[in-house]
Amino acid sequence: MKIQVKLSKDQIKKLMLSAMGFVVLVYVYFSFFLGPLNTSRDTMLAQIDELQNKVASSKSELTKTSNLEKQADASTKRFAALKALSPEGAPIAWFPPRMKAFFANQEIDKTTARLETSVAFKETDLANWMRYNWLLELPQADFSTLGKAVASLENSEPLLSIMRISIKALPEDPQFQQITLSASTAMVKR
Repeated sequence: MKIQVKLSKDQIKKLMLSAMGFVVLVYVYFSFFLGPLNTSRDTMLAQIDELQNKVASSKSELTKTSNLEKQADASTKRFAALKALSPEGAPIAWFPPRMKAFFANQEIDKTTARLETSVAFKETDLANWMRYNWLLELPQADFSTLGKAVASLENSEPLLSIMRISIKALPEDPQFQQITLSASTAMVKR
């Protein structure tokens, strides 16, 4: 069964005009409506990616800030504790007796402590602190007792560091040595 449709010239013109109108309509739709919409969508996706990156970096900055606040709090507490280790009064008045008592507790007698120099710290953060260099003389100590005492001294006095140790054997009693320690302390200016 074949159906043959005969179209008149007028109907063919209308059909051609309708087909051209449909092509123009499809062209207008893709060019003026869908094209800008796709461009806008691509721009929005790029902005979303950019904002997500900023949010991610902000979250990492918040984490860093939180960690920095914790470190600052711990540092402030540590600084206050170290400041409390520096007693009131001039160091020349309390440091030598403290060292004499410390070494006496370590079974080393006749300890003397002399101040060699005192210098202010150059760092602006430490403007209220001074560095004191001391000479500690231990006229008679055996080597093992001295080693334990020096280790205990550096562990119990966090603001003190031993800079130099000079050991001389005593000719009349070789089991004992004469020791000179150069120590440096950091103390708050009073």
